[in-house]
Amino acid sequence: MTEWTKQASTFLLGRKTYEMFAASWLKSTDPADENATALNTRPKFVASRTLDKVAWNNSYLIKGDIVEEVAKLKAQEGGEIQFHGSSDLLQTLLKHNLIEPLRIWQFPVVVGTGKRLFGAGTIPSSFRLVDTQQTATGALLHVYERVDGLKYSEVEVGQETVIFDSDTAHT
Repeated sequence: MTEWTKQASTFLLGRKTYEMFAASWLKSTDPADENATALNTRPKFVASRTLDKVAWNNSYLIKGDIVEEVAKLKAQEGGEIQFHGSSDLLQTLLKHNLIEPLRIWQFPVVVGTGKRLFGAGTIPSSFRLVDTQQTATGALLHVYERVDGLKYSEVEVGQETVIFDSDTAHT
């Protein structure tokens, strides 16, 4: 996680993630903590329809059209812009092709209910897995690149082939 966080020159956060991160990381002041140093010192742009101001060091509230503002950020010179949290904002960024690569953390926990990362309204897209890393606790980080056009897959399961298409999975 530290190596990944250190790659960011800028962070893009939704309101809930911003509030959660600010409450936690602001208290982490150990200069040896590279995650805290990155999050506390580097620019953070916050997408929110409800906040009037942001107070965490180097935080900036995005006002106006989020797609336009994120496109401007991406066009600037600099390193990687990392997006954390906010499944609603994720849908907007994916729709306008503003996320590359897509990194998804998968944890070995089943909670049963909750907000879906790709819920109703998700625009169908295809991605190609380019890297997977596993932590000592079994969490996985999958890194995907967008693939042009919608691609479907076939997976062999025992003696059957499962074909995934736009409507259903069938054998």
